[in-house]
Amino acid sequence: MSHLGEIISLLVAVSWTFSAWFADKASRSIGSMVTNVIRLVLATLFLGLTLWVTIGSPWPVYADSKAWLWLAASALVGYVFGDFCLFNCYLSIGPRFGQLLMTLAPPMAAVAGWAILGESLSWKAGLAMAVTLAGIAISILSRGKDHHLQLSLPLKGILLGIGAGIGQGVGLVLSKVGMQHYADAVPAGAPAIIGTMMPFASTMIRAIVGAAGFIFLLALQRGLGGLRDAARNPSGMRYAVLLTIFGPVLGVSLSLMAVQYADAAIASTLMALTPVFIILPEALVNKKKIKPREILGVLVSIAGVAMFFLL
Repeated sequence: MSHLGEIISLLVAVSWTFSAWFADKASRSIGSMVTNVIRLVLATLFLGLTLWVTIGSPWPVYADSKAWLWLAASALVGYVFGDFCLFNCYLSIGPRFGQLLMTLAPPMAAVAGWAILGESLSWKAGLAMAVTLAGIAISILSRGKDHHLQLSLPLKGILLGIGAGIGQGVGLVLSKVGMQHYADAVPAGAPAIIGTMMPFASTMIRAIVGAAGFIFLLALQRGLGGLRDAARNPSGMRYAVLLTIFGPVLGVSLSLMAVQYADAAIASTLMALTPVFIILPEALVNKKKIKPREILGVLVSIAGVAMFFLL
């Protein structure tokens, strides 16, 4: 089992592949914002149960106001903005291209880390960004009749995908700050299990705030009736539950396990293979025609992501 961490990392990529696919199905069936509310409410319940079993409390104990503030900001940027863009991106251009554009998250995290935390941006990070962008460009650009480059996908879907990548990357940095404040708030005499379960408690805080954010947006649009309609839609609810299991529950849990058993750089690179894995179900199940240029673009983009972690 010397490669246990690498195996788990691949399972994370597979889990997130299913998550993206079910997110697309659920959003088309019951709406993207309703799907997000259900997903985050269910994730909160699952995470609360996990905390109750492991630390004896279904609530993120020891989290102070600073931790809540930063994790709430992370939820608003990463979940409410980022996932709103991502799920609507799926509706516009599909989960395959949506996941490809999500490879923008590491470059966006690097820029946010520089802006928020004062982290340095090396020439290697710049090169990795360029390679990632080149891979995306290969996939979404094509030659028109006059031999000029043009977009092969709707501009709206591309902009939503870019927004999703920005939200994911910036939300990750804000989450990192929030978890640091959380760690500082844990007293020295606290049980060791508190530190182990802190990522789950932090994710629960983000899920609570994210669910509240989407409910607020639904209320503004007078769309709360969509929750009632969703409860009467067995197919949509089934996809939403599966999305929750493969996303916030299995995906997050396995990703935390992966970095415990494997080098973080290798684990992060393997977990970023979702755009590769999603090609197969898109081709076999959804009968999408996959062009060689699109596969090349995915591989180049993944190479750019790998450079972020391995250089």
